[in-house]
Parts: sequence; C-alpha cells; structure tokens
Amino acid sequence: MLELASEPDTINFGDLPDEIDALLQQGVAAYRRDHARADRLFRQALAAAPDELPTYFCLYKIHTYQGNLDEAKAVAELGLQEAARQAGWPRDWRRWTPHVPIPDGAGRFALYTLKALAFIHLRKDERDSAEQMLGALRQLDPSGAVGWPVVAALADGIG
Repeated sequence: MLELASEPDTINFGDLPDEIDALLQQGVAAYRRDHARADRLFRQALAAAPDELPTYFCLYKIHTYQGNLDEAKAVAELGLQEAARQAGWPRDWRRWTPHVPIPDGAGRFALYTLKALAFIHLRKDERDSAEQMLGALRQLDPSGAVGWPVVAALADGIG
C-alpha cells in the first residue's frame, strides 16, 4: 500500500537542529506568499544559531530574488565569513588556497557563497569586484564544481 506523506515537500538543509530546520522550512513555505514573513523566520533562525550556514543561504537567496542586492550582499558576506571560520580558512577570500579535491561542508559553502557574491556584484554593476571573485574561483575550483562558470558566462555576456 502506498503511504502519502503527511508533510508537504521539504528541503533537505542537511544536519540541522530540529528547531532551526523547522524555521527554515516555514520560511521557504512563507516565501511563496509573504516575503516579509519569510525574512523574519530566516532571521529568527540566524539569531538562534548563527553557525548554521543554510540560514545565510536562505537569506541571501531571497534578497537576491527580490532585487534587494545590498541586503543580499551583506548577508552573503556574513555567511562567507562564518563558512571561512568553520573551514579554518582566512577571513579574506583573496588569501584562500586551492584544496584538492574541492572540500565538502563549510569549505564548499564558502566557495558557493563566493560565487553568489560574484553574481550579486555583477547584478549591482560592480564588474571589477565580480571579476576578482571569479578569478579567485577559477583558481580555487578549476572544475567549476560550485557553478561559478555560469556566473562567468553571464559576466562575459554583459561585457
């Protein structure tokens, strides 16, 4: 017999405390109809557990979607700093060195967030900053595992 799931589709944010996962799931659901409520839920999760990286992702993603690029940039920069701290990397991404293979966990999140920041800078018409980040990603992730080639192609198309 087929069992129907009692909960709507959820996003797998990884191994999070239940209360943080619940806030993120509620935020994702709220985003479809109430952006302000989604923002409040994500910020509540961030205040409760600032070391949980998926919360930064949720916040910078929704603000990028909404065109709130200054807010997206600010949150992404905070997430980048936290991911670098957790990975044991320097705070300044310009001082990061390549790792083979591309790291998992906080290191991958840091690289992914650097890609997101390059995209945000590109959207803000801050081409030099975006290009610097993409140049670093070419060295740090030569295979493009975190998806930076897509942002590089956008930058090439704009230039």
